[in-house]
Amino acid sequence: MPGTTETPGAPQAHGPADSEALATLHRVFGYDAFRGEQEEIIEHVVAGGDAVVLMPTGGGKSLCYQIPALVRPGTGIVVSPLIALMQDQVDALRALGVNAGFINSTQDFDERRVVEAQFLAGELDLLYLAPERLRLDSTLDLLARGKIAVFAIDEAHCVSQWGHDFRPDYLALSLLGERWPDVPRIALTATATHATHQEITQRLHMPTARHFVASFDRPNIQYRIVPKADPKKQLLTFLRQEHEGDAGIVYCLSRKSVETTAEFLTRNGIDAVPYHAGLDGATRAAHQSRFLREDGLVVVATIAFGMGIDKPDVRFVAHLDLPKSVEGYYQETGRAGRDSLPSTAWMAYGLNDVIQQRKLIQSGEGDEAFRRRAQAHLDSMLALCETAQCRRGQLLNYFGQDPDPAGCGNCDTCLTPPETWDGTVAAQKVLSTVVRLQRERGQKFGAVQIVDILLGKRTAKVIQFDHDQLSVFGIGTDLDEGEWRGVVRQLLAQGLLAVEGEYGTLVLTEASGTVLRREREVPLRKEPKKPALPRATGSSGSAGSSGRGKAKAAVAELPEELLPAFEALRAWRAEQAREQGVPAYVIFHDATLREIVGRWPESVAELATVGGVGEKKLLTYGEGVLGVLAGLKTPTAAPAPTAPGTGDEDHWPEMDAEPEPEDWI
Repeated sequence: MPGTTETPGAPQAHGPADSEALATLHRVFGYDAFRGEQEEIIEHVVAGGDAVVLMPTGGGKSLCYQIPALVRPGTGIVVSPLIALMQDQVDALRALGVNAGFINSTQDFDERRVVEAQFLAGELDLLYLAPERLRLDSTLDLLARGKIAVFAIDEAHCVSQWGHDFRPDYLALSLLGERWPDVPRIALTATATHATHQEITQRLHMPTARHFVASFDRPNIQYRIVPKADPKKQLLTFLRQEHEGDAGIVYCLSRKSVETTAEFLTRNGIDAVPYHAGLDGATRAAHQSRFLREDGLVVVATIAFGMGIDKPDVRFVAHLDLPKSVEGYYQETGRAGRDSLPSTAWMAYGLNDVIQQRKLIQSGEGDEAFRRRAQAHLDSMLALCETAQCRRGQLLNYFGQDPDPAGCGNCDTCLTPPETWDGTVAAQKVLSTVVRLQRERGQKFGAVQIVDILLGKRTAKVIQFDHDQLSVFGIGTDLDEGEWRGVVRQLLAQGLLAVEGEYGTLVLTEASGTVLRREREVPLRKEPKKPALPRATGSSGSAGSSGRGKAKAAVAELPEELLPAFEALRAWRAEQAREQGVPAYVIFHDATLREIVGRWPESVAELATVGGVGEKKLLTYGEGVLGVLAGLKTPTAAPAPTAPGTGDEDHWPEMDAEPEPEDWI
């Protein structure tokens, strides 16, 4: 992502200590060493080579083009789709002493003329442009008259029609290599499968680019997927018990769901605002600005929100609806924990999610090839949801990387391994019910009717269609309604059932026969019992909420004697941010404040050794930080800070294997 919030993290020494790139890293950004492949990427681009970089959010992609722009002569041109965030990104760079600007449709004529003059005079280190501006001859003529150090194409997955966020304007970016063949290009994204990766290279015409693929693992994020019961109340429980007072994002599929969820959270004492494309631009901008600048705000949004959000202290990302693809899920959950502190990716997932997404694919626009791609994306997402193995391992496998065979130890399936059972008989009962309805009655029904028949419920609809006369009526009383819905959901996920038509009726697939003929076993996850949910309030007060909490992830590993200093520095930082009209993280990240109180510097020279304190920030804020610490009692022993951690981290009986009644098979 563009901006400067992706810190290098725990330093690892690479290359000569006196390299210009390393010196720039220390002078501007305040770090002593690069992480992973950063230095190799930067040296390649500085030397004039093209690069395609796949690196997870929070992995430090920004440095891979920012430092070449500072080292090479000329201005780095950053192509980014994030018009609404360009001002914040430029503010963050300027706080580091970097001369940055942007040109987009939010500016008036005079503002654009000033930036253009700065570019032509060679006064800008970095210039941000939206991809659609490169369709304008005036923009291309402007660039031709200046000196360009590097082209950075951020969010490069937007060029891929195989990806999850295709933007047609990105298709024109191949002209950069044609018009400026001697200027290195670097295309960057946090999310790409092998197919997307290849399409990025082809569509941007970068055949000689060197490819760098970092690990997609985000070990500080705990991945959890829970069965959907009452999703709003489940979300409220999750927030109250684990993330009270924390900033986070809640994703919903529809605008209506966004509105009702934000209102529900607000009514129950959670500071939340909605964000979706149906809101007017001023409201969206105001809500986004609040999220960036305030502590503890929750944004409930469609996927229209989040790309390019540089806020490092997003402690959770929650999904109340199933994402359409693993790429989308990974991209969205990656917005949590950019500061490497413990964070949570939480999702409520149920049968209706599967049916709804299948229906959307069938009824959506696009040709048959597009629907097949969408179906493949959804199948992979369902496999992630239904796996009984390590979820992080499933994610890494999807992106073509090898997981730890022992598991990650920081996802729900590792922390509380799910029970599995032989669901072959249960599957046969469901499939036989679908068969009986179709063959004997010529009828197709959805999951609710199938489950009611299996449970022997004489509902109005069952009686209306005489379904209580079917041989399969009442053969499923060994499981309860929630368990049967889980069976149907997993059969859909395994391709043993399909959804058809506007009303989401269930039909057999080619694979169904192998189960009915007893040629295939069907392993299933056991459905956990429904958790107790909190009582929601009907007014604006909180119910058991104490309002805004502390940044719990940031203070979790600090000794108790250092907490007052940490909170004092946060208060000082908030005041600085208010005075300057910028987000608090532009001043310093929580991770930097943790290191400051851990080291307890008593001089400017000592403060300069803290990661994230570059020359400009040392000059601007050094005395202020030291003044805050000087007014506090020095702890007896200020231990060195530890690296960010990864968080702290009635079943129903097995079915008997008695012979199946022949009349329902």
